Amino acid sequence: MVRRIVVDTNVLVSAILSPDGAAREVLRRCLTGEVQPLIGNALFFEYEDVLSREELFAAAPIGSEDRAALLNDVLSVCRWVNISFLWRPNLPDESDNHLIELAIAGNAEWIVTGNARDITAGELISDSFRIITPSAWLKGGD
Repeated sequence: MVRRIVVDTNVLVSAILSPDGAAREVLRRCLTGEVQPLIGNALFFEYEDVLSREELFAAAPIGSEDRAALLNDVLSVCRWVNISFLWRPNLPDESDNHLIELAIAGNAEWIVTGNARDITAGELISDSFRIITPSAWLKGGD
C-alpha cells in the first residue's frame, strides 16, 4: 500500500523556485508514485490560485504554461478526498485548517509543509499523522 501525504502549497511553490531543494524531491516522489498525494477542494483551489500568480514566479525557471502542465501532472497522481466533517483545529492562520481536515479525512501519514511551526500550533492534536518539513520528511519522516 502506498503511503499518503498532504503537500502544502508552499512546498509546491518551493519545488518550482528551488530546483535543488528538498521540496523538489518531495514533489518528484509524489509524481513517481512513491507516495500518494491527497487533494481536496480547498487545496485544489489554493494550488490553482497560487500557481497563477505571475509576480510570485517572476524569477522561476518555468512560465505559466509549464506551471499549468505541472499542476495537471500533480493532480493526475493525487487521490481526491471529500471532506465531510470540519475539524477546526484553530491554527494561527485559519486558511491552513483545511490541511488538517484533509489529512484526517484521507488517512494521511504526513502533512509536508515549509510552515510546520504554525500548523502544529493548533488546538487539535492528532497522533494519526505528522506535520513535517520537506527536508525532515526526506530524512525519514517517521
